[in-house]
Amino acid sequence: MGILRKFSILLKQLYFQKIRSKTFILMTLLYIGIITVVMFWSDIKAIFVDEEAIEVAIVNETAVDLEPIFASSEDVNYSFPNSEMVALYEQLKEEKLDAVIHVTEENNNLSADIATYTPLKLNDQSAISSLLQYAGKIYGIGQLNLTAQEADQILNSEPIITMTNLNEEVADGKSEDQKEAGMFASYVAGIVIYFFIMAFLSMITTDVANEKGSRALEMLLVSVKPSTHLQSKIFGVFLVALTQIGIIIAVLFAYLGFTDSGEKLEFVQSTINELSFGFVLYILGFLFLTIFLYLIIGALFGSLVSKPEEASQVMTPAIMIPLIGFYVMLSGMGNPDTLLIKVFSYIPLTSGMVMPMRIGATDISPIEPILSIVVLITTVVVVYMLSLSFYKRSVLTYSSGGIIQKIKTVLKVTT
Repeated sequence: MGILRKFSILLKQLYFQKIRSKTFILMTLLYIGIITVVMFWSDIKAIFVDEEAIEVAIVNETAVDLEPIFASSEDVNYSFPNSEMVALYEQLKEEKLDAVIHVTEENNNLSADIATYTPLKLNDQSAISSLLQYAGKIYGIGQLNLTAQEADQILNSEPIITMTNLNEEVADGKSEDQKEAGMFASYVAGIVIYFFIMAFLSMITTDVANEKGSRALEMLLVSVKPSTHLQSKIFGVFLVALTQIGIIIAVLFAYLGFTDSGEKLEFVQSTINELSFGFVLYILGFLFLTIFLYLIIGALFGSLVSKPEEASQVMTPAIMIPLIGFYVMLSGMGNPDTLLIKVFSYIPLTSGMVMPMRIGATDISPIEPILSIVVLITTVVVVYMLSLSFYKRSVLTYSSGGIIQKIKTVLKVTT
């Protein structure tokens, strides 16, 4: 009972100390700031960039009615003047117009010349070109002497695509919408895992290193077992991570509900509706287990150093692995069925970022994600037990040299 009481005291002390710290508050505000910029980018852009709609004049010398096609928008204002081309070009030079489009017929095709005095921006040029291509299709259909109904049917017809798999074992494969939703959800989960590993791995490693460097641990471990201290560190920082995740999710959904009349929230809800309950459980499982695994490693690495300045040195290997996993995940956005993705989806230190992508975006056997998460759980348990044993001896061992040399020193002490 005394051990539980000491564990509870250390846990609460660490938790409230961290959530009140400037680092936690600033990092949380930074994440919220990034989300705010992304959610309100169009409004923020409008404040700093005063963009008016460009003026485009269209001179149409064909039988095609272009006015319904070239409808004005916030970015481009189209007009159809009856002026001569020379007069319109003068307006271009005087910057009263941004572009003049001369539409004619040439070899039974629609021909368009876009005249400018100042080059158009890429977005505006692409928008005008796409409308001209559409007008060219209208012109081509008009050459076939089709009725308006037949022309509309040709332009707006869409194929009906169904997937039939004759293998009964995988006949219930995911639809395209389900795979896209799974890809999006796994991508978000991978980003969350990566950034939280970077933040809280550093937090727990430097925290243990600071206590050891200041010799505060020597006094603390007189009344508290090293295993209790390690457990309080891991679970305390884990709760801090969950708190920050909860705050960010709450702010995100608040933004989603109050922006664009709830359209973004509806998009997220429609994406979530495409996800199966099992897939959501897998994502949460991989998310929490991966963060927990790296916290264990971070606490162990922090106990190896003799002074806080060495913390960054021992963290380098632990930082490189999730970085590799993150880039492997990004490489799978185009093709999640590669051998590289399959291999990294079973490696415990990277499976949390890679396997959810395979679960959501591919039709894999149910045994594969089960095997991957079992390997991850086993790794967490084994690393946790080894860390408890190793931490008891390393936390009060002071040595110089690299991480390998420090481990050798601890092993010599224990034998």
